[in-house]
Amino acid sequence: MIAFTTIWALLYENGSAARKEEGTRLYWDTLTPTQQQQVFTTITDKLQKGLFVHYDPIRALRENLRRGQAAEPTFLRGDEGGDLVQVRYKGLYKICTRETMNQFNLEFVKDW
Repeated sequence: MIAFTTIWALLYENGSAARKEEGTRLYWDTLTPTQQQQVFTTITDKLQKGLFVHYDPIRALRENLRRGQAAEPTFLRGDEGGDLVQVRYKGLYKICTRETMNQFNLEFVKDW
């Protein structure tokens, strides 16, 4: 998992305004660990190659988040057994493995 301070340091050095830090942190926290890693890697690579990364930090994150490649969590019926939990996802209550909950940073509701 990439710490926000790590990505913020890159964005700030690239011209992001300090007043945008809190909003950027809030947006960063909505990304899954997989998305955070992908965005961090893409931005780091672009900056090392001297390519353009937007100075608006939220726009930079959004533009460098590969659409269509972000995996969606797999939800279950609840009778599969194993370490299952109930989570809240897009306003709905769903059942998945604890591993899926952690991978996608889903809101925990209760053990299933």
